[in-house]
Amino acid sequence: MSIKPLADRVLVRPADQEEKTASGIIIPDSAKEKPLRGEVIAVGGGTKDEEMVLKAGDIVLYGKYAGTEVEHEGEKYLIMRQSDVLATL
Repeated sequence: MSIKPLADRVLVRPADQEEKTASGIIIPDSAKEKPLRGEVIAVGGGTKDEEMVLKAGDIVLYGKYAGTEVEHEGEKYLIMRQSDVLATL
């Protein structure tokens, strides 16, 4: 991975969104909710005040408006502070 987060930041790949409902109705992109879980791809080194507790490969839950969206090589990622992560699964 050529994106390396700095300090207390983590790089997260959001989970795939559901394309259909249980009844088979296709949901348009504009009506889809952002997934609130994803996989940690890379982590920064932490800060002197905050040790990194997350590691690459962790599955995490994060807030609805957490992070900054970035696109790299056709794939979408979120860069967010470790403190924006709510829980690990």
